[in-house]
Parts: sequence; C-alpha cells; structure tokens
Amino acid sequence: MQDFQTQTLSVCEMKPYQSLEMTPINTMKQGFNFYAPSKLLSTGLLFLTIIFTSLFAQEGDPVKGKSLFNANCAACHQLDKKMTGPALRNVETRLSETEGLDRVWLNAWIRNSSALIKSGDAYANKIYAEYNGSAMTAFPQFSDEDIDNILAYTAKEKAAPAVAVSGTSQATMESSGGISQEIVLGALAILFGLLALGLFLVNKTLRRFASANNVEIAEAVKRKSLWKAFIQNQFLMLVTAIFFLLSSAYFVYGYLSQVGVDQGYQPIQPIHYSHKIHAGDNGIDCKYCHSSARVSKHSGIPALNVCMNCHKSIYEVSESTGNDEYSKEFYDGEIQKLYDAVGWDDVDQKYTGKTKPVKWVRIHNLPDFAYFNHSQHVTVAGLECQTCHGPVEEMEVMYQFSPLTMGWCINCHRETNVKVQDNGYYEKIHEALSKKYGVEQLTAAQMGGLECGKCHY
Repeated sequence: MQDFQTQTLSVCEMKPYQSLEMTPINTMKQGFNFYAPSKLLSTGLLFLTIIFTSLFAQEGDPVKGKSLFNANCAACHQLDKKMTGPALRNVETRLSETEGLDRVWLNAWIRNSSALIKSGDAYANKIYAEYNGSAMTAFPQFSDEDIDNILAYTAKEKAAPAVAVSGTSQATMESSGGISQEIVLGALAILFGLLALGLFLVNKTLRRFASANNVEIAEAVKRKSLWKAFIQNQFLMLVTAIFFLLSSAYFVYGYLSQVGVDQGYQPIQPIHYSHKIHAGDNGIDCKYCHSSARVSKHSGIPALNVCMNCHKSIYEVSESTGNDEYSKEFYDGEIQKLYDAVGWDDVDQKYTGKTKPVKWVRIHNLPDFAYFNHSQHVTVAGLECQTCHGPVEEMEVMYQFSPLTMGWCINCHRETNVKVQDNGYYEKIHEALSKKYGVEQLTAAQMGGLECGKCHY
C-alpha cells in the first residue's frame, strides 16, 4: 500500500514539462507498435481491391462485346454454328478444359494468329489445318478490355426460344371474349323465319275473315307486261341494238388489246426471293445481282454463286424478319433450298459437288419482234430500275408492274428528256435539233425515239 502511494505521489509531483516516456504505460507502448496492424489492414484491402478489379476487368461487358463481335467477327463466326471459323459460344471455357489454353493464348491468337502459327504452336496449327488454311484476320488494335468484352459476350448462355401461341389456342382466346359470329347469324336467321311465318298467318287470317263476312277481294287488273311493251316499241328496240353493238365492239377491242399484256403477273418461284428484304431492308443495289443490265441487252438472271457470296455466311434470318405471312422458319427453309441447289454442306462448310438446276419462272417477257436494250436505258439514259419495274424494294413477291405495251413505251419517249451532260455527241445533236424544234430540252421522241426501226427491224 505504501509502495502504491509512493508511486502515485511521484507521478503527481512531476512537473508539467517533464516527459512521460518512462511511465509504465509508455513502457508498454515501446514494447508493442499500435501502427503495425493498421498498415497490415491497409495492405490487405489494397491487395483485395486489385484482385477484384482484375477479375471484374476479365469478366468484361457483354453489351460492348456484342457490338465488337458483330462489327469484326460475325462475317466468319457465329456463336452456335460452325462457319468459315469455329463456333465461339463459351470458347474460353472449352479451350481451357480441353486444350489447357488460357486467356493469354487467346489474346495472342486474336491479335496475330499468323505469328502464333509460325511459332509452331500445336493447337494453332491444328485449327489452321482443320479450316483448310483459312487465315484469321489479325486485330492488333484490340485492347485487353476489347477482348475481355468479346469473350464476355461469347460466354453468355444461349437464350431459350420463345414459345409461340398456337392458332387453336389463340382462336379460343378470341372467341371466349365475346359471342361468336355463327351464333349471331343463326339467331338472325331464326328471327327472319319467324317474321315470314307471322306474315303468312296474318294474310291467311285476313282472307278467312273477309270470306266469313262476305267481303269481296278485288282481283288485280291484268296489264300488258313490260317486256311485251318494250318489244312493240320500235324506237327503243333500235336504240338498244345500237347500244349492244357499240358495247360489244368496245369489249372485243379491249380484250384483243390485252393479248400478250401480262401486267400484274406474279408467278410463284421455286425459291422464294424477297426483293423487299434484299433491295429494301438491306439496301442491296439492283445491279449487284443484275450486273449485265449495265452492259448488255438483257438484265440477266443472277447465278446462284452471287447469292452464295452472302449466304455462305448468312444461313438464317433474324427473328425480326419474320412476319404474319412469312415466318422465320419459312425464310430459313428457302435458304436451305439454295444450299441444296448449289450443293453446299452447311455443317462441314464446303461444296459437295451435287447441284440441282433452279427453274426460275420468267416475269417480264417482250415479244420477239420488239427490241429493247437495258444498257442503253440504264447506262446511257441513266434511268432507275423502278421507272419500268415499279417499287421493287417494296415487293415481297416480284410481279410485272408496267404494261410494257407499245403505247406505254411511246408515252415515255415523248415525256422523257434526253440527258446530254458530258456527252459531246449528244451536245451537237441537241444544239441542232433545239434550233429546229425551238425548245431548250429535247425528248427522246424528238431525237428519233418514235422511229419504227428503233424497236422493230
């Protein structure tokens, strides 16, 4: 007790400016550093932050990855189907499990596959040989983040297809909402039948009442029938005869003038080809397929190899392409018809050599005695295809838009001005004929477009 009091007094007697370093508490501080655990905690938090940041960066953004994939990879790859290159769904996981390859290998392959092949990498040479030496485009501009985003997109699970509502269930749902049309029509038929029966009974009752009370019912006065009076009137007969003769001549002339005119002709083709999708939605130039229209008399039927320039990679249409009349499955089936015709094996991505002819049905057909040159109108005159063929970009099924008659062609020559810009030959003729006709712009008719020998020779 005395020792405790002594220590207490000694502490109390210390002057304010004297240090406390030698007190028992400070002696304990010297033996244990309070700052060490806080430094350790900060280092751990920093380490965990770096790990989670790197993991998050490796996961990537699948939305950005889809955009990069469609812009750079979709020409040769699909997620779930082998094309020019392999299917890429879960490619990172598959390569890791089957080949023991990590993301470092994938980065090297994506940025420069040729260099990886030349280095002797076993799997790089294996995949190169499997796809017949098709070299993959190098993407050295891709950052690690870009590749992470693309791989995140390929790692997404495949979406389950939407279940379509059947026609029967849909009809049941519609009919359950109200009274069907058959019931309404049946009720109206019964109502009219009862009304007719009531009128018959009323008529019969009135006649019986009149007979019981000796009431005479006046008989209808017999008059000359209308058709007998008409026949006996010579003037009306003459006017009627002239009317029928003129009407018959008019209809006979109209019928004969339509012989060989197939305006509106819309045959069903062996392979459904939608100009609306190709020329309208996708904006493909008409002359990409009908290339001979620029240099030849005929526009030509495009070879199926022209179709395969795109459809070697496009084996199905998007979900949004299908509509109420033509479903996605219908369009995909028509692409399969194209594959069967050219002998393309979509699974192995190669031609089998077994081809089938496609018997297209001709739509626009001029008579043999009429001459028409596509190149003269398309290249020289600069006319658009729609001038004669109508709004092709809106046609799901192609049909003949214009009558293609002689009168139709002549009217076009009379109304269409000739383009003489940058053409010295036409400029000289235009100058001479402009003085002759006293006009600023010359039509095709004024430059000889109505001469018989232009189209018939």
